[in-house]
Amino acid sequence: MTRSRKQVLMVLQQAQEPLSAAAVHQELGLCCDQATVYRTLHYLEEQGLAESFVLHCTEHGTERYYTAVQGADGAPLPHRHWFHCIRCHAFIELGSCAVSAMVRSFEETQQVSVQHHVLYLTGLCRSCREASTPAGQR
Repeated sequence: MTRSRKQVLMVLQQAQEPLSAAAVHQELGLCCDQATVYRTLHYLEEQGLAESFVLHCTEHGTERYYTAVQGADGAPLPHRHWFHCIRCHAFIELGSCAVSAMVRSFEETQQVSVQHHVLYLTGLCRSCREASTPAGQR
């Protein structure tokens, strides 16, 4: 794997939340141009080292967000789902995947094989919700 691919993968592995290509590029600084970051993210996804989902936000438009599939030690990372705050754009992990049992049941009843699923929620985080609520109504 090339040095730039290793660097992009390392950024994803160390991230605490999904990252857009622009955020990965910003994290890397001047070592990689933006086109290289986009090509590398696509390569990592094709190789099964990263996964992505598309999120639409009125403020930022439609963006693809990336997460690593395995840690720096090569061990698989747990499949995760996310909440995205539409005001401050923070991501909050939902915890372990509660959809897996539903997917298995769906596969059995419909006789299909699900390859991947994505779940994210959008809304206001606690801080943004409290900031938008008048003081007397808290």
